[in-house]
Amino acid sequence: MLRWILGGREAQGTVQKSAVLFIGEEQPKNCFTEMQVLKGHFDIVRFLVQIDDLRFASAGDDGLVLIWNVETGDCLFELRGHTQQITAMTSYSFIRGRNAHAALITASSDRTLSLWDPDSGNRVQNISDLQSSVKCLLVLDRLDVWLSGGNELCVWNRDFELQCKTVHHSDAGISAMVELPKNFIAAAMDKEIVEPVWIRYIAVMAMRHLADHRDTIHSLISINDGLFASGSHIGELIIWDSVDWTIQAYEHILWEEPAGDRQSEVKLKQIERSIQHMIISLSRYIVAAVGSGLYVFNVLMKSVAAYRKIAHDSSVLHTMRLMSCSEDGSVRMWELQDLPLPAEPASSGFFGMFGTFGRSSKQTGPPAKKIPEVPGLRSLELMGDLIGHSRAVQMFLSFKEKGLVTSSSDHLLIIWKDGELQSQLRSLAVFQKLEENQEL
Repeated sequence: MLRWILGGREAQGTVQKSAVLFIGEEQPKNCFTEMQVLKGHFDIVRFLVQIDDLRFASAGDDGLVLIWNVETGDCLFELRGHTQQITAMTSYSFIRGRNAHAALITASSDRTLSLWDPDSGNRVQNISDLQSSVKCLLVLDRLDVWLSGGNELCVWNRDFELQCKTVHHSDAGISAMVELPKNFIAAAMDKEIVEPVWIRYIAVMAMRHLADHRDTIHSLISINDGLFASGSHIGELIIWDSVDWTIQAYEHILWEEPAGDRQSEVKLKQIERSIQHMIISLSRYIVAAVGSGLYVFNVLMKSVAAYRKIAHDSSVLHTMRLMSCSEDGSVRMWELQDLPLPAEPASSGFFGMFGTFGRSSKQTGPPAKKIPEVPGLRSLELMGDLIGHSRAVQMFLSFKEKGLVTSSSDHLLIIWKDGELQSQLRSLAVFQKLEENQEL
């Protein structure tokens, strides 16, 4: 029904649908049975940022930043100022007087940085003389500074005053940054990680270049105070020690090669192994979007916990706990379950390096046809499928009981809500209204 109302889902390339993942209309573990469509953007909506318990911001290729109320779906402010697409956005909390205030920082392809007040909708600061576009932003609350990364790494204070910057980075620039203990950060540049960058006294120095990846790094996350992880275009997942910068685990995710001509295999290989996004869940699992599949790695055990090599009909773009969204226009909810039967086939290289320290040797033999025994391996079972967008779902944002927000290439935002909870709230509101009118 939702597909009919919002328009059919466009094909994302020559993708064959998987009947195994069809869950049907009855989804007892899926509480998101109500949806509210938000319109306001005119191009792809790529970014969602939570401001507080009630508000969030959306931004994308139209250069607009919109402030929304998650409970009502009202657009509170439309922030205009950028002339090209937004390339990064983050929230920034600070103390003014005795009260905590929130701010938004946005970067654009027009080579500007802007500071916005979400309470008034005003642009407080603007920097327009950047040498290149900013690709990522990182706020360091402990030092009361924030960083912008592109072809150069800049450190700014909360008044938008430049404290210092590095120069002459690679053409690829800095694509991701993550905060580490003792005021260090790690920054991803093409195949390398510049780690750490020392900013304690507002002086940036690249102490070490970690060059163990063999392809472009797409994702960089902090696991805890002692570990962080990076994921590359060819499926390399590396866990690093944040203190001595050594490799704690190296995984090369190798889905089983598809049958067909060699050119098709090469193309699928490049798409399916790319780690597009990672997140830490329950303090011990890394949930990674790998091509069109999902991969769950247990950091404590240093082994795979679960995986599904075809979780969507196209590439997975974003993950959150045990949820994923994809270019196929769907948002899917998953559950870890005990594995009663042998899991689906994978190459020997996929499991041969689980639980190992340091870089493993290259695979010389052909892919295995059977799965070796992996202690504790579980399955990822589909529990819910949210169908509402007609194009790629770029990311999502959880407000817990208030709902789930998704953004898409179809220019729309959708707030998904717990239908049973919303029904109870409406009934309660009716009774309260009747009591006020003395009709009970």
